[in-house]
Amino acid sequence: MRRTAYWGLGIVLIVTAYAETVSFSTQLSANDRIRQALNRLTFGPRPGDYQQVKSMGLKKWIDQQLHPERFPENPVLAEKLKPLDTLSMSSKDMVRNYPAPGIVKQMADGKLPFPSDPNRRLMIQQIVKRDEAKQGDAGALPPDTPAQDRLAEILSPDEIRSLRTGTPQERLAALQALPHDKQDDVIGALPQGMRQGLFAVAPPELRRRIEFTSGPAQVVARDLQEGKILRAVYSNRQLEEVLTDFWFNHFNVFLDKGADHYYITEYERDVIRPHVLGKFRDLLEATAKSPAMLFYLDNWESVGPATPAAFAGPNGQRRGLNENYGRELLELHTLGVDGGYTQKDVTEVARCFTGWTIDRPNLGGGFRFAERQHDLGEKLVLDLRIPAGGGEKDGEKVLDIVARHPSTAHFISRKLAQRFVADDPPPALVDRMAQTFLKTDGDLRAVIETMLESKEFWSQGAYQSKMKSPLEVVVSAVRASNGNVDFAQALVNQVAQLGQPLYRKIEPTGYSNTSREWMNTAGLMARMNFAVQLSGNKVPGVTVDQTPASTDIALGSPEFQKR
Repeated sequence: MRRTAYWGLGIVLIVTAYAETVSFSTQLSANDRIRQALNRLTFGPRPGDYQQVKSMGLKKWIDQQLHPERFPENPVLAEKLKPLDTLSMSSKDMVRNYPAPGIVKQMADGKLPFPSDPNRRLMIQQIVKRDEAKQGDAGALPPDTPAQDRLAEILSPDEIRSLRTGTPQERLAALQALPHDKQDDVIGALPQGMRQGLFAVAPPELRRRIEFTSGPAQVVARDLQEGKILRAVYSNRQLEEVLTDFWFNHFNVFLDKGADHYYITEYERDVIRPHVLGKFRDLLEATAKSPAMLFYLDNWESVGPATPAAFAGPNGQRRGLNENYGRELLELHTLGVDGGYTQKDVTEVARCFTGWTIDRPNLGGGFRFAERQHDLGEKLVLDLRIPAGGGEKDGEKVLDIVARHPSTAHFISRKLAQRFVADDPPPALVDRMAQTFLKTDGDLRAVIETMLESKEFWSQGAYQSKMKSPLEVVVSAVRASNGNVDFAQALVNQVAQLGQPLYRKIEPTGYSNTSREWMNTAGLMARMNFAVQLSGNKVPGVTVDQTPASTDIALGSPEFQKR
């Protein structure tokens, strides 16, 4: 009862705090400046971080975070990421090694080769065998055969008994005592509940095989999501991680849209992350030419209405212009909804990007420019003439125009200030950041430096004025409790349950930078429940330091929800 009353009062205090007018002129104390930096430029402080920053000096620590290439990454992170092998693969390699059902069928039919890795090849061949059973293959058990009967085809009664009784560790030992090829057959025959029980105690190599049995394509998504959590928890380069999350949301793509399932890993790794402290123009072009973006916003299918490709659609259907990317480029990626463009500009931009397509997206192919799809006519974008016959350079000229536009400078600066300073950032700060953007040709590091040198960032008005997103609250709780993450799937699920499924924001807006999206009673109660589970070491795959019984209230308290 006391906890409920405490929490109810906390909700009132949070709502009241956000409704008050706060001052951006009153400066923070030296100690609070360190806390502000750790809360805004990282995914939350770990034990000892405050003293480390104080010892190093705040200015030096910020400079280090602004230049992540100058200091080493956490070696623990490298070890944690090592089992997640898709994180270092190309999209093409992921399609081949962790194929979707359609690709598995092509392998079975001899149209595509099986993976060269013998273990993956064997596991996919076993999937083919199960698929044949579903189609009534003679001699194979039907797909609705009870697990007991399927296991009886593989194991002796004593072996089955060993897998069904005893502690999870004893069941794991029984499985590991079987020959390697039989283990995979058994994993495939186990009921889902038993499989999950084994997963929690299995070593990384066996966990991998359990995941694979549930569907190889799903491993790609699990790696991507777990990798994000692990980087946020363990990376020394915290500002880079925070900015990678920010820019992914700015240039959002949706994991569950067809081929993007295989493109997003490369997108975040090779398109977003390398450019978060670079030039905005470079980041913009990298996203524009990314197969992930081209597929998500359908630009890969966009065709000039009078081109040869317009008459080459399936069943004689005509293909045409798709304005999705042109619209989002202007509204969400650069100028902003009030940035001074018209519907005519959207159409003209879409014409400029015809022919920007993908080479065989179903197989993870890359960007290519298809001349026969491109509208070769003259275009007029934001009152600037783009001559006829420009080809691929038409799109590049559009990127030049919008990347250096004053509306873009203001839109990007306000969005950064909204993420790092306040939901309604002071206009004077946004103006100074926009001026830096224009003077430095969109140097994002310089824009952030302007923000970090401002009195507004270090003010009482900014301090603890924002509410953490689900990702931030989950990761910051693990970091604050010095948690060790063996596997992160339970944390991934927790972030989703709190309302922010990773890489699964359908709309191109991405997840919001403002607090109001996360402020609701049910969500706040769920956060407290997570804190209780975490501090009690009841989150699978995560172990935290044993702490006093009051820790669950601290991690779940209104104060901890702020940053």
